[in-house]
Amino acid sequence: MAQRVPLPAGVVFDMDGTLLDTESAARAAFERAIQDLGFDYRAEVYHRCIGTSHARTQDILSGAYGPEYDHGALHSRWSERFAEYTQSHPIAVKPGVERVLEELSQRNVPMAVATSNRRSVCEQHLAEANLDRYFRHLVCADEAGQAKPAPDPYLMAVEKLGVVARLSWAVEDSSIGVRSAVTAGLRVFHVLDQAMHATQANETHPQSTVLRRVDELLQFLRG
Repeated sequence: MAQRVPLPAGVVFDMDGTLLDTESAARAAFERAIQDLGFDYRAEVYHRCIGTSHARTQDILSGAYGPEYDHGALHSRWSERFAEYTQSHPIAVKPGVERVLEELSQRNVPMAVATSNRRSVCEQHLAEANLDRYFRHLVCADEAGQAKPAPDPYLMAVEKLGVVARLSWAVEDSSIGVRSAVTAGLRVFHVLDQAMHATQANETHPQSTVLRRVDELLQFLRG
């Protein structure tokens, strides 16, 4: 039984892998795209990219695949493959997410999204999932300055919500996002992604509370 804690002043959610199962589509699309460019798919390299900014992803992939790697070509092909994949595999809302968002909404807790994805993509995915109505603000890509794991996205999100970071919660699925939120001073809930089990992207942080599903957060809200 989780110990009851005070109602948060605000809650900031990561999007990819936390609210929406975009990670499955992104992984499948990347595997096809990198092979289209003549390289082998290397899971350990891909996992290092999860939760990072576009610039950091480019650095990781360029270092892993060498001088013949063309990130512009990969990015274009990855987008094409993602669109193809999601036509037959629509992006799903992660289990339990809607229950949590509805509960927070009923309790008048303001919510925001802090994501490393582009604003246009974030708005599209949230709207298609009918989740956009829950969020007052979005902080996307590098809008806040430095991307995760820097604290900037979470600091901007709580500022936009008009709440204090130490009285607010963050919900994340990757270790990079968790580090960002912890450094920003929020209470962090790390929802482990079983598909990333035992990978660097799924390493836990001693200052985070680990959950198996997002809706386990309801235990902390209800006591």
